[in-house]
Amino acid sequence: MNNLIWLIPILPLAGFVINGIGRNTLSKGVIGFLGSFLVLVSFGISLAVFLQVKSTGTPINVTIYDWFAIGDFHFQFAFLIDQLSSLMLLIITGVGFLIHLYSVGYMKDDAGFGKFFSYLNLFVFFMLLLVMGSNYVIMFIGWEGVGLCSYLLIGFWYTNPAYADAAKKAFIMNRIGDLGFIFGVFLLIKYFGSTAFADVFSRAGTQPFAAAPYVLITILLFVGAVGKSAQLPLFTWLPDAMAGPTPVSALIHAATMVTAGVYMVARSNILFTLAPVTMHIVAIIGLATAVVAALIALTQTDIKKVLAYSTVSQLGYMFLGLGVGAYTGAFFHVLTHAFFKALLFLGAGSVIHACSGEQDMRNMGGLKGKLRITFITMLVGTLAISGIPPFAGFFSKDEILAHVFAASPAMYAIGVLTAMFTSFYMFRLLYLTFYGKFRGTHEQEHHLHESPPNMTVPLIVLAILSLVGGFIGIPESLGGHHWLAQYLAPVFQKSAALFTGSTLSGSTEITLMAVSVTGAIVALVYAYMKYVKNGHVPVADTAKRSPLASLSYHKFYFDEIYDTLIRKPLDWLSEFAYNYIEKLGIDGIVNGFGKGSMDASRGLRLLQSGNVGFYIFMMVVGIVSILMYLVIKF
Repeated sequence: MNNLIWLIPILPLAGFVINGIGRNTLSKGVIGFLGSFLVLVSFGISLAVFLQVKSTGTPINVTIYDWFAIGDFHFQFAFLIDQLSSLMLLIITGVGFLIHLYSVGYMKDDAGFGKFFSYLNLFVFFMLLLVMGSNYVIMFIGWEGVGLCSYLLIGFWYTNPAYADAAKKAFIMNRIGDLGFIFGVFLLIKYFGSTAFADVFSRAGTQPFAAAPYVLITILLFVGAVGKSAQLPLFTWLPDAMAGPTPVSALIHAATMVTAGVYMVARSNILFTLAPVTMHIVAIIGLATAVVAALIALTQTDIKKVLAYSTVSQLGYMFLGLGVGAYTGAFFHVLTHAFFKALLFLGAGSVIHACSGEQDMRNMGGLKGKLRITFITMLVGTLAISGIPPFAGFFSKDEILAHVFAASPAMYAIGVLTAMFTSFYMFRLLYLTFYGKFRGTHEQEHHLHESPPNMTVPLIVLAILSLVGGFIGIPESLGGHHWLAQYLAPVFQKSAALFTGSTLSGSTEITLMAVSVTGAIVALVYAYMKYVKNGHVPVADTAKRSPLASLSYHKFYFDEIYDTLIRKPLDWLSEFAYNYIEKLGIDGIVNGFGKGSMDASRGLRLLQSGNVGFYIFMMVVGIVSILMYLVIKF
């Protein structure tokens, strides 16, 4: 099996090349089959690799070739498949295949069908490279690659200027975080002499330097995670990224790319554990992101924007867990979030498909009878993300909250309140979309129909995973053995030995679960009373909203603040530099030399008159001048 590992990323890359070259010649059926089938084969190999790692408990190291050497620094292009990366491979290829299958139906009428599938395949390749790499350099190659694919897919419908701007915004904001990441890698080379995970992690804690380098390295790495995983303050790109086709939102901004930052921190767990200052920063930023994004989601009316801010909030939960040392819990939430958030995005795509492209929930309603499969599956996803047992999100979210309570009861209280907000805005989405009367146009109502099987089958599979996915992490307080924690124990072993946080009794854990579940139920009941029983529909007139609701609806004016504090000063600085430094300074000097040469040549040109007498006169003047110089000198 070790000899086949290289095929896992190569197969999607082959799909990118074939579909890219044949996008205008191959039929849509061939393109869709090829793009989906190659990812499915990668899933099959990934599953076999996972079973091998599970049975042996030994990581698999595969060296492809020696890339380069600089002095004592040797770099290998190699893959590492351990417990952490083997699970990520299943998510990327498994959920990725379902999204590819869904895209066959969703994008069937799009003129860029072949190009779309080639981009999807390329994204899967880079994401696999990111998680399979055995060192930070290969991880960074995949990191940059998914950023490129994100740009291409968000701006897929680039003829719309707003969509093109959203793609550029995502690309630029990710570059800010990527700069921190690459500086962190440089410091790893400086202090550890290597970027290989095996070398860095084995030497961590044994190097003869103080804690400051750990803090600096981890903060820089976390800056990369802030950009890629849309945390404060670099989170505004992700909601705008909903400009891309819905399958893009499901694949990139729910199941895989945005969780890359969480994966990187979890992979680097020992470095972060040795930097408690950074851990506190991670927890605070994660909690702040979770709260702010949840508050914004409460009033949004675009169905995809609600899910986008929900993703930002859930990512905040993951970083909150990482910040308090709940590495297993945070990664557990990565797994469950991949299931229910991909389900919710694809369900939203099914709704948009049925409503002729409509995304405003105020123009929906009453779809429960027309889109039964979509409704049932989205109900499952909503219950899962709201933390209602026994759905997947309940187990992962409450594990994070339990660790947060052990670290800080105050942060736990804020986390529970945020969980209530999550339950409210998700059931608000469900009720506004599927309950009441249809509020769209008559033409839209006439067009309402359930999506084809190649779109509903992925919904059903993801709904099943959202229901049973949490059973891999049933805590001991509920009679389970938490298989996931046992499986990932070797990855977090060194951090677990250093972690000094307090543990909770089984009764305390159950009490905390009861509190969060009660809060979620109260929130969904309130949403039902408001949007179903009372038939409330958000107003279109912003002047009729309360000040707090208006503040939330306008996303706390983050974009406007960034525009005022960052973009406009940079525009002014660039204009100043262009007008005064570039045109008057640099161009002035260059053009001045040119103008001086031209003016001098005009004067000297007069000396070349063609008059022999003038030339003789000038010769005499020259001789006299030389003689006078010699007399004066001597």
